[in-house]
Order: sequence, then C-alpha cells, then structure tokens
Amino acid sequence: MTTIQARFQLDYGDFKLDVDLKLPGTGITVLFGHSGSGKTTLLRCIAGLQRAPQGKLEINGRVWQDSERGLFLPTHKRPLGYVFQEANLFSHLTVWDNLHYGLKRIKQNPGTVKLEHAVELLGIGHLMERMPERLSGGERQRVAIARALALNPEILLMDEPLASLDFKRKQEILPFLSRLHQQLDIPVLYVTHSQQEVAQLADTLVILEDGRALASGPLSETQSRLDVPLAQDREAATVWQATIAEHEADYHLTRVAFAGGSLSLPAVDAKIGTPLRVQIYARDVSIALEAPTATSILNVLPATITGIADGRDGQSVVQAQVGNQALLAHITRKSALMLGLQIGMAVYVQIKGTSILN
Repeated sequence: MTTIQARFQLDYGDFKLDVDLKLPGTGITVLFGHSGSGKTTLLRCIAGLQRAPQGKLEINGRVWQDSERGLFLPTHKRPLGYVFQEANLFSHLTVWDNLHYGLKRIKQNPGTVKLEHAVELLGIGHLMERMPERLSGGERQRVAIARALALNPEILLMDEPLASLDFKRKQEILPFLSRLHQQLDIPVLYVTHSQQEVAQLADTLVILEDGRALASGPLSETQSRLDVPLAQDREAATVWQATIAEHEADYHLTRVAFAGGSLSLPAVDAKIGTPLRVQIYARDVSIALEAPTATSILNVLPATITGIADGRDGQSVVQAQVGNQALLAHITRKSALMLGLQIGMAVYVQIKGTSILN
C-alpha cells in the first residue's frame, strides 16, 4: 500500500512542531485543529515552503526530505499541487488561460485528458471564457483546484480552501470537494478547523494540538476516541459509511445498510447501491438495556459499550460498537449510573436523528 511518511521537528521558541505521521497514499486526509495547532506549518513543511531542521518526508516511496542525509527537494521540484485560502487567479487571464498557464512551466505536459478530467470533476466547463472578476468565490476556488490538478501532481495540498467563503458559497463547493475522494487516485491533505468539513470530506483524520498529533487514523475511529477533545464537544458526531438498500416510497423513507445493520432515513434521491456518508450526532443517541417495544424511534440497534468517560456539565460520553461502526452517545452522568453502564455490556442504542452528507 502506498503511504506518506512525514516526520518534522522545528522550534520557533513560542511554538514547536513535533510530528511523526504515517498516512495512506490515497483518499483525503484532513489535518484538523484550532488556530495555532500547527496545521498550516505542517502543510508548508510537506510542500517545502518551510524547511524543518529535523525532518524526513517520503511520498509513495520517493524521498523529498531527509535531514540526516542532507537531502531537501525544493518546492519547484516537488510534484505537488497547492490550493491556498485565496484562489490567487491571474486577474488579466480568462479561466481557460489560468488553467493552461501552469502547463507551460512544467517539463512534461500531462495532456489534455488530465485537464479535462479536472474541469469535469469540478464542474467549471461553462466558465472557460470568463474573467476571474466575474466568478463567485466558490467558482474561483474550483478553478484554483482544477489548476492545481491540471499539473498532474503526486499529492494535492489544500490549506483551508473554504475559509474565505460565506456559508452559501461553502455549500456550493462542498459537493465538488466530496468527489475528490471518490474519483482522484492521488492523496489529498486538507487543512481545516471546521467539523462540518471533517465529516463531509475526511477518509483519514489527524487531530493536531500545540504542534503535536493527538490522534491519527480512519475518520470514524478517530472521531469516536474518548481521549481526544472532539468526543467531548457539543457537536461531537460519528460518520458511518453505508449503502442504499431499499426505498420505502409509501413512507418517504430510505433504508441504508452497513456491516452489522441498517438505518431508516428520510427519502434519498439516489439509486439502490449508492454509497452514502451518514452523520450521527452524539446528542441524538440514547441507550437502553432492553430493546424498546413501543417507541416512535425507528433506528434501534444492538450495540456493545467499548468506553465511558466523564464529560462536561454532568455529562457522560459513551463509546459503543454497532456492527463494524463506532458510535458516540452523550447522556447524563445520572443516567449512566442508573443504568449501571460498564465496558463490555450489551445494550441497545436509539438513534433519533441523522444527517446525510453525500
């Protein structure tokens, strides 16, 4: 399996970066953390824009930096694409000319097929003759991403590409970004402090704090870990991978299946077999010791408790396993004590609400 190995140490005095990561060489890896956690610094080290005195970087078998051997590949020799918070398009060039500008500067033209695929992937074919000033913020960022992909990079780096957009523009571009992990065969490293973007885009999640990686791994596993701040957050959630199994037209419902069970959701306009991401907020999960026999909640599933932690304001955070999916529940500490919840106990979880991400 292709991988990314990134080990960096640098010291700014008031900030230190010290990470040692092994990441998958496919899909979208999200670097998540609050401002000052080291997300952008790490991304700049990978791009070669920041040279860590101690570091080693290997992308799919090719070494880009090894401080012990005195090896450092400068940014212009690294086959990467970089998308910043601002699109930085050339204002005097059309979209078509912006996309083709970079192709003239690389030794080997990747060909029009790659560029055409990027244009199709990001839905910008109708914008080719427009000037940047006539584009919305979301359209400009889609052009910037296509420009980066047109260079046929071995890795795509994205530094909070939605940070400068308002809510409406973010909703406009998120579906296009969701396609990246479905259709690209190159790894994407995506920096954000937005939990919405984490849930919608991440295949792998790295949680950074004070220059260190608190956790790293597949999205659902990392989200549900009790030893990281996300599990305690009021917006704590887990994301399940599921597949559309059945449409119940009479009830305007869709049943989606996952390994170990199924969920009933509001009707989804998609074909049987379509993969979906389903987000479940911890606040929408309750726990019962026996299967409820009279309840309006449709999604009642057997589960096994795998962890319990004290949360804030009299709350307990319960981690459970449902089939092959991890799940979080926020319940009161009093409820946890009354039910006598313990690790390894078989229970039933009631899921009161879900959100369909894609």
